[in-house]
Amino acid sequence: MFLKISLLVIFFAVMIGIGVYCRRNSTDVNGFVLGGRSVGPWLTAFAYGTSYFSAVIFVGYAGQFGWKYGIAATWAGLGNAFIGSLLAWAVLGRRTRIMTQHLDSATMPDFFGKRFGNRSLKIAASVITFIFLIPYTASLYNGLSRLFGMAFSIDYSVCVIVMAVLTGIYVVTGGYMATAINDFIQGCVMLVGIVAVILAVLNSKGGFMAAYTGMAQITDPSVTDVPGMFASFFGPDPLNLLGVVILTSLGTWGLPQMVQKFYAIKSEKAVETGTVISTCFAIIVAGGCYFLGGFGRLFATNEEVAANGFDSIVPAMLSGLPDILIALVVILVLSASMSTLSSLVLTSSSTMTLDLIKETVNKDMDEKKQVTVMRALIVVFVAISVVIALIQYKSSVTFIAQLMGVSWGALAGAFLAPFLYGLYSKKTTAAACWVSFIFSTVVMLLNIFIRPSFPKLLQSPINCGAFCMIAGLIIVPVVSLFTKKPDKQLVDDAFASYEKKVLVAQREALSDD
Repeated sequence: MFLKISLLVIFFAVMIGIGVYCRRNSTDVNGFVLGGRSVGPWLTAFAYGTSYFSAVIFVGYAGQFGWKYGIAATWAGLGNAFIGSLLAWAVLGRRTRIMTQHLDSATMPDFFGKRFGNRSLKIAASVITFIFLIPYTASLYNGLSRLFGMAFSIDYSVCVIVMAVLTGIYVVTGGYMATAINDFIQGCVMLVGIVAVILAVLNSKGGFMAAYTGMAQITDPSVTDVPGMFASFFGPDPLNLLGVVILTSLGTWGLPQMVQKFYAIKSEKAVETGTVISTCFAIIVAGGCYFLGGFGRLFATNEEVAANGFDSIVPAMLSGLPDILIALVVILVLSASMSTLSSLVLTSSSTMTLDLIKETVNKDMDEKKQVTVMRALIVVFVAISVVIALIQYKSSVTFIAQLMGVSWGALAGAFLAPFLYGLYSKKTTAAACWVSFIFSTVVMLLNIFIRPSFPKLLQSPINCGAFCMIAGLIIVPVVSLFTKKPDKQLVDDAFASYEKKVLVAQREALSDD
């Protein structure tokens, strides 16, 4: 117990110390929200990865999807690495950094407003972000209760409040730069932790081949009567597995807290290096989480899962580990949760301040006051997330849990296509963005209230979210064909950012002479 508590104290002290150290870099809006657009590749890549993977994945998704699809759940992790990280950086990284700096945009809603010359679009995007991002923050505490109970016998409420307070302190104090540095440290913990846990868990079952053989012998009549399906290449339900891959991988392309990482990156070289680092990070962390979860049926029974839920699977796998590894796992999950929480509340506060309050309430707000308001809103949003998490834990308010489940799909479905086409196509119209916003938010909200009326495949919020994202990629160009064309001068000015001439060394580009 002394070892566990000591590691936690050191971990928290480092987080807060970095927040205080970075205070000097967060005196204006550009510094507080984007770190002065001078963040290097390692910090940006780790900030992207740690914002991507939270305790929801390690405890919730890994257990749930590993139980449903067996070892084939690893495909979700690989999709996160190659679609959610590699392709996201390759397709969005450079263009996002260039155009957002040219438009002087600090948030995703601000990008929509300036790129399409539509103030109402900016306000609508900020409202959607607020509605669906804040409840999502509460889900980050899921899984902490079981792990802390297993390691410290501490009440869930205490865990939630301590984590929220400490995260709030370093984000309020140091802004984006403190978040990025802490994300790097937390990411290192996650890398070491997931590798150590996988090796220890598999070793407890006699090694990989013995565990794999054990999975091949498991059957579940409620899922499939075919033996060996939980150890097969695509698992017992490849179609629904594909929905998981799409939602959790392609979804990052439209999430404000993810895309805004590209706003802050320092240089061209940083984009290239960051792409490699981010992909490798995702392969280890996401691939490792889902791979580990794929062996969950060796540690839990149908009766135990029915009684305790999917969140009990991963803690059951970890319960027999040595104390030092359990302490590492607790810090791993704390790291994953705190890094994502810090990213979410910073995104929410900056969006509310810059895109809603300054736009509609106080247009003359100076930079110093904007930073003050953002700091205050971070405290408010952290408090809201704590309240929602505690209400969900201590009552049976299913609406809250459902809203958390659809938030990812609603945000990504609404924003992915307008943002992607806004970076690449001069023909994309503001009306097409409106249709994408309305379609995804309405569909995902209806999925909460009238889910049984949906086609069977879309009754799952995961499949429904994936459907909204793919539909948006079709809706935006089609609607753009039949709606009022954007102002030519506005569009040409936005895309002029890509044509700006820069000087580089000949090792980067050959001269014409």
